[in-house]
Amino acid sequence: MRPSKRVPFAALLCALLAAPFAALGGERQVTDDTGRVVEIPAEPKRVVVMHEPLLGLPLIDLGLEPVGSYGRADDGSTLSAVDFIDTVMGEDRAKPEGFGPFGRIDLERLRALEPDLIIGTERDVDKAEQLSTIAPTYLQTVSTGRVHGFGVEKDLADLVGRQDAYADRLNTYETRLAEVAKRVPGGEKTYLAIITNDQLNLVGDMSGAIQAIEDLGFRRADLSGTEAGAGPGTLFSVPLSPETLGMADPDLLVVMNSYAVADRSPQATEARLDTIMPGWRSFLKPAREGRVLYLDSAKVATPTIASALHTLGAIDAFEQGR
Repeated sequence: MRPSKRVPFAALLCALLAAPFAALGGERQVTDDTGRVVEIPAEPKRVVVMHEPLLGLPLIDLGLEPVGSYGRADDGSTLSAVDFIDTVMGEDRAKPEGFGPFGRIDLERLRALEPDLIIGTERDVDKAEQLSTIAPTYLQTVSTGRVHGFGVEKDLADLVGRQDAYADRLNTYETRLAEVAKRVPGGEKTYLAIITNDQLNLVGDMSGAIQAIEDLGFRRADLSGTEAGAGPGTLFSVPLSPETLGMADPDLLVVMNSYAVADRSPQATEARLDTIMPGWRSFLKPAREGRVLYLDSAKVATPTIASALHTLGAIDAFEQGR
């Protein structure tokens, strides 16, 4: 019988004492927004996101580039109607790799990305157990009515240890906000924000656009006691009837065309409204009085400081042109 190799006692003791500290420094325990307890890296390096506009864009805004994104092809090309990284953050940026089209996750492709953290939304709860076999999986609430403005970006900054980056971005935003506020009329002001597709939809609370508009002193206009805009459980918007909109008279009516269409210009947005609400230019008081602001939904709809800055730029140009 060959003698077994014996580990010196001093070396074994050092290893045992060092192990807890290594674990403590390498990962931490968090509770995600669905109540699941997850062990995640203290400083994630290879993050994969299950929803790029709502999770990936805030991370990119913080300087953390996801290595993978659901809804992109293997080569990083988007499988969606619009590439939000291009529209919000600017073109010529590196793109995360994909791991299957929407509705069909390629687990082997996902595993090959070697993620150290997967971040999903509360709507991925049914996939969490399966995803957790590949990497720690954290579920972040992104529903409008439950998250406001670019609050998701702050939450993610705390999650991945990017608080300093968030503070820098927030400082940039607040400086720009103060500049634009000088050109916006004071006093009590109301707004409504709508987005069109095949119908009218009222934009909920969660986007950089809403953060910027409300930080400029606007409050959401009351729609005759309706609950439109509360949007519990929705991701971005809720249906709005033309009749309800026709009775509204906000100080600022913000209108966006669907980000699923290529042409999101004011002209294309007006044409879409012509189809949904014939004659709206005549009976909508904000339209008659020049109180309509057109925004590019693909630039301003994400819960990021970048989207809020795009919104401030559009409002600045609008006020200077009045």
